[in-house]
Amino acid sequence: MDSIAQLPGAGPVTMILAFLVVLTIVVFFHELGHFLVARWNGVKIDAFSVGFGPELFGFNDKHGTRWKLAMIPLGGYVKFHGDMNGASMPDNEVINAMTDAERAESFAHKKVWQRASIVAAGPIANFILAIVIFTFSLMFIGRVISDPLVSAVQPGSAAEAAGFQAGDIVKLVDGEKIASFTDIPRLVAPNPGRQLVFTVERDGKELELPVTPRLEVRKDRFGNREEVGLIGITNDGQAANARVEKYGPVDAFGRAIYETWFIITRSLSGLWDMITGAISVKQLSGPIGIAKTSGDVATLGIGALVNWVALISVSIGLLNLFPIPILDGGHLVFYAYEAIRGKPLSDNAQEYSFRVGLALLLTLMVVATWNDISTRIFNFG
Repeated sequence: MDSIAQLPGAGPVTMILAFLVVLTIVVFFHELGHFLVARWNGVKIDAFSVGFGPELFGFNDKHGTRWKLAMIPLGGYVKFHGDMNGASMPDNEVINAMTDAERAESFAHKKVWQRASIVAAGPIANFILAIVIFTFSLMFIGRVISDPLVSAVQPGSAAEAAGFQAGDIVKLVDGEKIASFTDIPRLVAPNPGRQLVFTVERDGKELELPVTPRLEVRKDRFGNREEVGLIGITNDGQAANARVEKYGPVDAFGRAIYETWFIITRSLSGLWDMITGAISVKQLSGPIGIAKTSGDVATLGIGALVNWVALISVSIGLLNLFPIPILDGGHLVFYAYEAIRGKPLSDNAQEYSFRVGLALLLTLMVVATWNDISTRIFNFG
């Protein structure tokens, strides 16, 4: 559990191609969520773009929507009729000049619940994509399962101090059922310095062992620097009956929902730990880090890359729900205000909020990019 055999990382071509595939899929489905719900609500859509900046190529559909692939592959947008840009900022000059027929299919003139449903559909589409991917992955690829057997306890480790012994069978971690030994590091790694209660079976009896994972800086299997919590137990795959287990449709769907929820809760927990200083902000990753990891994961095979798409899809969906102006979550906050007060936030207040939100996102992007360069590319810091 605490040692990792390093593998060669991906070359630049593999990294770039994998990154483009992953981000294009995730962005397309996010924007498709907005697009479909907007169409169902009778909104005219001017453009559907994957990427920002100059258009590389595109076409117009029969409804007048311009479908296009743009030069900068770091996101995308759906531009509704009457919007100033892809961030759904209304163009008041255009809106005021609209005919009654145009107003009927304008996003800005839809009821607040319709606008909220259209905005929320993007992140929801990301979650749905992840659940679908996880479901089919569990059905046709399966996952590695090994009995949660402690084969050895490392001397001087947190586990030894807590009283773990070889032969213990882990049943629960903080009340969460453990079906496979591979479930344990997923719960331990994000929680350095936080006490976890392990319920183990020993000689037919159940014991509770409180243990606090120790923070360690190590290299992952591709040589990337990471900070993780470790307790110092290992598992012998042969003794623990390691195997690949495939799921039936119902079980796979249930497990897929669990996996999606697990990523959401652990991401929020990790963010809170960064805010409180429990873990370093160096753990925050940006486009460069995602690109590098995409390439590394691609070297493990299509199954690993597909599951990485699901993980990134959940992360993008969750990020967009944060209540930051310019993101979907910020728009939802504006619509909640409008629903409660009976009138929208003033144009000046919205414009100021968008500027603050953009500044915040740019700041986070700079921090994340610096982290990627310093710890994932050059491995210093």
